[in-house]
Amino acid sequence: MPIISEKQNNQKQVLTLNELEKRKVVEHNSLITSIAKMDKTPLKMFELAVSCIDTEKPLEDNTVYLSKKDLFAFFKVSDNDKHSRFKEAVEKMQKQAFFKIKEKKDKGFEFENIVPIPYVKWTDYNDEVLIRFSPEIIPYLVNLKKNFTQHALSDLAELNSKYSIILYRWLSMNYNQYEHYSVKGGRRAEQVESYRNPSISIKELREMTDTINEYKLMHQFTERILKEPLEEINAHTSFNVSYEKVKKGRSIDSIVFHIEKKRMADDNSYKLDDRAYQEDKARKAETEDELVLQAINSPYTKLLMEHFLLSYLDLMDIKILAGLQKNVYPLYDELKDLRGLNGVKDHLSYVGAKQEDYSKKNICKYLKKAIEQYLPTVKRQDL
Repeated sequence: MPIISEKQNNQKQVLTLNELEKRKVVEHNSLITSIAKMDKTPLKMFELAVSCIDTEKPLEDNTVYLSKKDLFAFFKVSDNDKHSRFKEAVEKMQKQAFFKIKEKKDKGFEFENIVPIPYVKWTDYNDEVLIRFSPEIIPYLVNLKKNFTQHALSDLAELNSKYSIILYRWLSMNYNQYEHYSVKGGRRAEQVESYRNPSISIKELREMTDTINEYKLMHQFTERILKEPLEEINAHTSFNVSYEKVKKGRSIDSIVFHIEKKRMADDNSYKLDDRAYQEDKARKAETEDELVLQAINSPYTKLLMEHFLLSYLDLMDIKILAGLQKNVYPLYDELKDLRGLNGVKDHLSYVGAKQEDYSKKNICKYLKKAIEQYLPTVKRQDL
């Protein structure tokens, strides 16, 4: 029996498993950053149920319907004990599983503990499973207008660790914002890049993964919460993710992730269709053209020419101009705010005098690194 998503005029709308695998999970960001007090199976079952919600329509009785057959297929369960394991997972989800949600309000933070699925009904003589969401969780799943994240259900299917799922959802939240602001604008270039290279403190990461009192040694924490989950995420989802540890004194203070999106991969679960790919390509080309035009008209381009950091050949390279406008010139704006245009000129004079031949192979990277190293010094001096 195929998967059933919702009631409509007392008729259940039927979806095939193949269609389900194309579905998206849409959740409020507060749910993404909450503490999921549940194991991987209840968490994946919750995500599966959420994917069957049509966010544009009212959810009748807060209820969705799943097929046991296709649910087992999604979890890749085929042994004779699967029915008892399913029953155990449902009971654990209802008795133990809840989200601890922390949401910022005008006067401070608001805290909620929500059991997301208090009611599940099934029989031993047919394939249907009824799942009913709690009224308290519905605002985090339906009629979402802002601060929400969308990710592919198929990306979650192969993740076999609770920490992989939690980390994947958080990485998706950040990359969604990177894609949004890359196209729509409204953020400085460095802010946009920070969504693709998000940072999280060790304390926040421990809270989100519910490991405050677990894996006390850093090498244990790194292995279980970072290394193993990212290996799964890189192998089975649409992301390639690396990370680096940031020290404060002698201790690891935070983690910076670097997210890349796989494009046109062999896996159909996250392959972009040709139309979507072409639209995405067109948007990027349009954005690049705008960056090039801004760079040509920027006073910083003239200054770089005057200090022999750019050549006339470089002005013919759209990747160089777009890279400067997107990654370097916003940092020059910061320096200008602190020291005026003469401060930028002094910096470029120094950089030009120190320039090595190797820097010419990637002038954007060289200039970005130079200003990134200089800005903290200026800011400290101004304290």
